[in-house]
Amino acid sequence: MTADASDAVEIRNALLRLRRATGLPVAFGGLMEAGQRMRISELSGTATHALRSLVVTSGNGLGGKTLVLARPCVVTDYSVSRQISHEYDAPVAVEGLRSVLAVPVVVRHSVRGVLYGALRTALPLGGRMLDEAVEAARDVERALVVREEARTLAAEGAAGAGREQVREAHAALRALAPKIADPELRAELLDACALLTADTTPSDRVRITPREVDVLACVAAGATNAVTAERLGVTPETVKGYLRSAMRKLRARTRGEAVVAARRAGWLP
Repeated sequence: MTADASDAVEIRNALLRLRRATGLPVAFGGLMEAGQRMRISELSGTATHALRSLVVTSGNGLGGKTLVLARPCVVTDYSVSRQISHEYDAPVAVEGLRSVLAVPVVVRHSVRGVLYGALRTALPLGGRMLDEAVEAARDVERALVVREEARTLAAEGAAGAGREQVREAHAALRALAPKIADPELRAELLDACALLTADTTPSDRVRITPREVDVLACVAAGATNAVTAERLGVTPETVKGYLRSAMRKLRARTRGEAVVAARRAGWLP
């Protein structure tokens, strides 16, 4: 999943926290892009732009090692370290960085980015600094989880709203069809209704009449018996009769169960 502007803000805030908590003069980081690579998008305390937009691929350099291992990694002197590969020595040297730590941002067991903290001198980065860097990464992780859950809920809500609109349209068309005198036009309208249930196949084991479908379509759209009767041009007692018949055929005990069973059988969208 690629980062958006709000995700970048979370990285920026985490870098500021990391610097405040550890005293490290330089921090930078970014989130994963498509494929096994991460782009450094946010800089804090840097003296040059050498690291900006640098693409770090999985396995390469300190950040790439962190992406693979999904755990914090530290080097005391970047340019001569034997613990990492050295594809990014040039931009690191331009910025004058020596001791560097890298902490992964992990969401649902997947590495989503890396936060770095660095010194311009070759000194050991103690456990407290690493702990604070990990906490800064946790801030980003929590924010990403909340944002992704919100996006999921919004998408589900939009999908649900779309389904309800389809059901309402289906009920309206079914109610309108009997009022059309022209048989060809009425057949076209019912064909349009059928398109709204095209993703399901009516069961051969359950057969309900067109009028029973009309009533169930109105019920599925939330209409009462009285409203259904008005829409279909029949009496409320007639609606009750159709509904009882449909419920018996669908082996449903309630109106709601009848609607669910009719959808499963492919009669309703």
